Amino acid sequence: MNIPATTVRPATTDVATVELEPLPPLRGRPRSDRIHRAILDATRELLVQDGFTKLRLERVAARAGVGKATIYRRWPSKEALALELLFELAGPHIEVAESGDTRGELKAVVMNSVRSITQTPFGPVIRALLSQIAGNPSIGDPFREMVVGARRSQVALVIERGIARGDLRPDADPSVATELLVGPVYFRLVFGGRLDEAFADRVVGLVLEGYAPRVPPIPRPMPR
Repeated sequence: MNIPATTVRPATTDVATVELEPLPPLRGRPRSDRIHRAILDATRELLVQDGFTKLRLERVAARAGVGKATIYRRWPSKEALALELLFELAGPHIEVAESGDTRGELKAVVMNSVRSITQTPFGPVIRALLSQIAGNPSIGDPFREMVVGARRSQVALVIERGIARGDLRPDADPSVATELLVGPVYFRLVFGGRLDEAFADRVVGLVLEGYAPRVPPIPRPMPR
């Protein structure tokens, strides 16, 4: 499936990087950053090229210029290797800085996902791994716990700030807000549709409308 190429302008809030917890540290010889980088890059290229089911660690090793044993000293399986790659690529597109502008922060949530899919290596990798995230617990469960969990935490902070400013009603549900803001992006990733700033504006507008403070009804004069 092809999502149309888009030109996405920066969102109205700055985005920082969420530090997703790495895999457990290695034992034995110290890790070479150069080798580690080469292995992750080779994994990304082969995932995008062939998909996860055809990913073979011996091919990753050959492309990275290392021995297969070097990979196994760092990752016990190709699932663990794919997970670290996902964590690394997802991290820069989760956190939303406080700006004092609820609409801008909600838009940043949506635009973080849009940019990560359309403008960074995360997009091709998440496409290659969608079926595994859905059906392979060894990839899907950690992804939901770490990446989706981190995003839910960020949206909860945005909702809390919006409530405190009086922009959102007190019973606004942060968990549902995450799905309302990010869910449409992934729906279009799977089923097609433009992913751009205009789309983000429409999503945010609908969320703001649904979560707006309730206005008390105007009392009507009693009939004489």
